[in-house]
Amino acid sequence: MKITYLLSFLIAIGMLSSCTSKQEKATTATSAVISIIPKPVKLQKGEGSFLINNDTKILVDAGNEELKKIAQTLADQFQKAGNLTIKVEENTGNTDNNIVFTLKTPQDSLGKEGYTLSVTDKGVTLKANQANGIFYGYQTIRQLLPTAIESSGTVNSITWSLPVVEITDIPRFVWRGLHLDVSRHFMPKEFVKKYIDLLAFHKLNTFHWHLTDDQGWRIEIKKYPKLTEIGGWRKETLIGHAGEKVERFDGKRYGGFYTQEEIKEVVQYAKEHYITVVPEIEMPGHAMAAIAAYPELGVTGKPVEVGTKWGVFPDIFNAEDKTFSFLEDVLSEVITLFPSEYIHVGGDEAIKDYWKTSPVIQKKIKDLKLKDEHELQSYFIQRIEKFLNAKSKKLIGWDEILEGGIAPNATIMSWRGIEGGIAAAKAHHNAIMTPGDFVYFDHYQGPEKTEPLAIGGFLPLTKVYSYEPVPAELSAEESKYILGAQANLWTEYIETPAHAEYMVFPRASALAEVVWSPKEQKNWDDFAKRIPQQLERYKYLNVNYAKTAFDGK
Repeated sequence: MKITYLLSFLIAIGMLSSCTSKQEKATTATSAVISIIPKPVKLQKGEGSFLINNDTKILVDAGNEELKKIAQTLADQFQKAGNLTIKVEENTGNTDNNIVFTLKTPQDSLGKEGYTLSVTDKGVTLKANQANGIFYGYQTIRQLLPTAIESSGTVNSITWSLPVVEITDIPRFVWRGLHLDVSRHFMPKEFVKKYIDLLAFHKLNTFHWHLTDDQGWRIEIKKYPKLTEIGGWRKETLIGHAGEKVERFDGKRYGGFYTQEEIKEVVQYAKEHYITVVPEIEMPGHAMAAIAAYPELGVTGKPVEVGTKWGVFPDIFNAEDKTFSFLEDVLSEVITLFPSEYIHVGGDEAIKDYWKTSPVIQKKIKDLKLKDEHELQSYFIQRIEKFLNAKSKKLIGWDEILEGGIAPNATIMSWRGIEGGIAAAKAHHNAIMTPGDFVYFDHYQGPEKTEPLAIGGFLPLTKVYSYEPVPAELSAEESKYILGAQANLWTEYIETPAHAEYMVFPRASALAEVVWSPKEQKNWDDFAKRIPQQLERYKYLNVNYAKTAFDGK
């Protein structure tokens, strides 16, 4: 099997190394190979193709501005890459030499995100129940076209065509997520938008934005300006791995944050790409940046600095009423910025040493008739959940919030393996599967000596592809509580957007197929045959993907 993987990789690299020279020579042969990722539920290939020219139009339902916008995006791609002027018009019923986007023949089986795509030699019809499905069908059309459709400039000598196909497609899971930590290393707004573009390209629908942690607070809160004035900046940053015998620092002040206007801009951009942004505001642990800004929020009351190195630290929010008022004020502003029904509150790695040694905290535990510090964390999370529920929001936390008793309506994000997801589902709580061994994209993806510095671990493309989000331990009824899965990118060792892209792609392609395609249709050898064209698309999209992705099999 290793030989097969190596051959696939060498073919992919060969295609990519000659990509530039072939841009001027590409023909319809490119579109003859069907290479859709994630793999559709049902695809039947016919004979022939549909030729696209300046007389082709994209027709949409009368008065539907959403469909018109999606159609115009495709028309703009034809203009840029093919110098074709494709008009977008309202549908008058003539399908010859036209690409039709319509919601007028709904099918219950397609749900919110499914679609059907019919390509004949005379025209194209894309149908869905909602605009979400049309958007995903549009992503499939992109992948049926020659890869040069992604070019930002005109590519000559290409005959633009689509192969004759019949496709019925619907995602397996409702939660198809990708995470980005901007607390350890800040990522500029324009890169966040590009990240959203690439989520959409892979038919992912949830962007988990990790905005606060020990090493930086990245979201403007108007009522508490010190959160970004002080908490948004650290005096220096660790060089190399945490825990080394001699720790070194760069001596450079580092930070950044997003204004509320920038947050609104990103959220709107994501909405236009049918992506929900789920913000994460960490509590009760991972709170050093907040406590550095407002020391009274901590247990000791002593000043602390924004974290300069990586790891887990004992600084934790206290459990006083004024601290809950602070957190409710923060969340109130967060809620106005994010229309998502979910707010992520972290809850992970909350070291309770300061709680154990604080007379005030111990009295609080006694007054509340709690057993221990774990039950105090449960009280903490449940109190925050009541506030969020009153604001018509749902709480998500990492699987540690199971300890001491789960909040009544909480959704669990299972990262320490699959056990948290199993426990949540058996208790009839929704769960999102994100176990470190399979979907932590901050892990190495090739031989460590050949890769950029990473936190550790080894997660090759094959292992991501092998992941099955529904644990075998669950019954059919319990399995319904598994909403889906997501991959996480923690950025302790990822300083730049280019490095972030390198860690995520092409592993995001494997993730996309895990969360979209039917379990029984997953096949690594088939996926490996489709990856070369995906890598070509990455090149056109200016993605700094890992060219070593097939190593280490």
